[in-house]
Amino acid sequence: QVRLVESGGGLVQAGGSLRLSCAASGRTFSSYAMGWFRRTPGKERDVVAAISRTGDNTYYADSVKGRFTIAGDNAESAVYLQMNGLKPEDTAVYYCAARSSPFWSTFYVSSNDYNYWGQGTQVTVSS
Repeated sequence: QVRLVESGGGLVQAGGSLRLSCAASGRTFSSYAMGWFRRTPGKERDVVAAISRTGDNTYYADSVKGRFTIAGDNAESAVYLQMNGLKPEDTAVYYCAARSSPFWSTFYVSSNDYNYWGQGTQVTVSS
C-alpha cells in the first residue's frame, strides 16, 4: 500500500513562496500519477495541479496558472508543488494524492480518480 506524507506548509505573507513536498513509500512510485488538491471550510476538495506518470504532461487550475509548478522526482519518490506569488485565497489544507496509471502521459483532475491520500498540510497566506 502506498503511503503519502506532505510537508512544507506554513504561514507566509502575500506575494511569498512555499514549496510543498510529498514523500511516497514503496518502490512502485514511478508507476503512479500524482496530484495536489486543496480544501477550504465548506467546500469540496479541488484539484490544484496534476502530473502524469512520466511527468511529461501536467495540469493546473486556472487560479494557479503561472504561479504554481508541479514536479516529480522518481529517484527520490517525491512530488513537489512550488507555489510563488501566494495570495490570501490560496489559504487551504493541501493534499497529495496518487493513483496507479496504465498510461504514461495521462493526468487526473478529479478527487475520485485517486485512491491514496496524504494527511494534508496547512498553508496560510496573510495580507
